[in-house]
Amino acid sequence: MAKSGSAKNTKNKAKHTKLMDKKKNKLKLEKDTRKEKLRAIIAKAKGAAE
Repeated sequence: MAKSGSAKNTKNKAKHTKLMDKKKNKLKLEKDTRKEKLRAIIAKAKGAAE
């Protein structure tokens, strides 16, 4: 027989999903900003070399 009452672990799962999404977004943002900084440095170096 199934238990009656609230579903097991749904609150923790929702919290975990929220935190993991936040972490993924943060890492993606850092990766993108790093790429932009490197592009700017490379463009500046190419401009100075010419």
